[in-house]
Amino acid sequence: MLMRGLRIILPIALFLGLIRFWEWSVVYWEIKSFILPPPSAILAVFATDGASLLGSAWTTLGTTLAAFALATLSGTALAALFASSRITEAALSPYAVILQVTPIIAIAPLIIVWVGLDNAWLAVLILAWITAFFPVLASATAGLKAVDPNLRDLFRLYRADFRQTFIRLMVPSSLPYLLAGIKTAGGLALVGAVVAEFAAASGNTDGLAWRILEAGNRLQIAKMFAALLLLALMGVALYAILSFVEWLLLHRWHGDRRRG
Repeated sequence: MLMRGLRIILPIALFLGLIRFWEWSVVYWEIKSFILPPPSAILAVFATDGASLLGSAWTTLGTTLAAFALATLSGTALAALFASSRITEAALSPYAVILQVTPIIAIAPLIIVWVGLDNAWLAVLILAWITAFFPVLASATAGLKAVDPNLRDLFRLYRADFRQTFIRLMVPSSLPYLLAGIKTAGGLALVGAVVAEFAAASGNTDGLAWRILEAGNRLQIAKMFAALLLLALMGVALYAILSFVEWLLLHRWHGDRRRG
């Protein structure tokens, strides 16, 4: 209980100390607000532009969740296909790797041309999905292949077919791997959505990245920091929710989660 309390108290105390030092240092060294605004100025932005920032945050969050869901479903489905057919894995895995190692910012203009500027939100969704897809695929594939050979032989001994082996053995065994990949994909989906919104660079995408670009062009640095704060909070919340889901599913039988 003490360690759990410290894990909560220490980060909060460090954060409050850093905020206090930030506020003091800006005033003490007379740093210009267009270079580094104090935290009080950043919080004041929410009183004047909070509605527009929150609206943009919902747009970015919606794109993130949609891309995350698509990445989870498609990555898991393709991993199951890889686990059931080595020929399919040999044929398709190089293309999955190519998709992963290609910088999103490099293919963003092509995707935008294909879907059209009027459908910039679709381009953002596709790019965010591409960013989050590979971690789910790689983790799920590794988990499905990490089944205990002795258990697999036991299922064969009892003449279990592939469907029974897959559902009763391979899926439960791969769950820690899959959940770790999903947790990573959640953050990457947010990163991909923001990068894609930057790449779109159009008022047709009403996400937080567009608000950051707009504020930067007007030298509204405090507003930029406010948008970054919302992005950070969204990322932390998403990671915390996925970590809780991971703990909820694994803590009863997986040793590492029991200690957590």
